[in-house]
Order: sequence, then structure tokens, then C-alpha cells
Amino acid sequence: MANEPFISINEVAKQLDIPAHTLRYWEKQFPVSIKPATGAGGRRYYRPETVAALKQVRELLYDRGMTIAGVKKLIKDGKFMNADITVPNEKPIGTAKPAKQTPGTITDSISIDKAIDLLEQARKVLKP
Repeated sequence: MANEPFISINEVAKQLDIPAHTLRYWEKQFPVSIKPATGAGGRRYYRPETVAALKQVRELLYDRGMTIAGVKKLIKDGKFMNADITVPNEKPIGTAKPAKQTPGTITDSISIDKAIDLLEQARKVLKP
């Protein structure tokens, strides 16, 4: 166990193609599964099993569209790090229904110039 290689946070971030600050955030969210060793000055070093847990978290969040809460539930239920995890019918992040549009609502499809024109017209109408 003492001869296991340790990997720095920057090396793990490169391997997983995510920023180091995301790894630090995941440590706070999943403290049971992700526990890096700390060296001098508080530098983080990861064991191979911790890197494997991080890869699993990345896959579940980014590739399978699970939420942080969903991954926490898998950990709580003892299903984390199971190669055959089936993701429940959970909506991936970013698939929320678009907001209802009402008449006169400025949307992304309107140009800035058009929006300025509309504001100018409104100001003329409202100005006594």
C-alpha cells in the first residue's frame, strides 16, 4: 500500500480533461468516495483507486447526464463503482423546458438593434 504511485491534482485533471477546481469541488460533494492524500503545503495527491472513482463520477455526470444528487444516491445505496450501473430516468442537466414566452417578450432570436428600437418606441409612448 505504501508503494502505490500518487498522482498530482494537475495530472488527474489532464487525464480526465476537467479543471482542477472541479476535482476539489467533487471532493466536497463526495467525501466518502474521493479522498486525496495531502502533502506538504496541502497539495493533493490521488491514489489509483481515487482516480478510478473520479473517472466514474465524470462518466456519470458528463457522459450519462446524472446530477450530483443522483451520484450521491448511488454512493448511499452502495451502487457506486459498479460497472453495470443503470441510470434511473433522470433528466440530464440542461434539459429543462424553455420558459413560456408571452407577447412582447424579447428572446434570443431578436437582434440588439431591434431591442433598442423597441425600447425607444416604448420610451416615446410612456413619455408624457
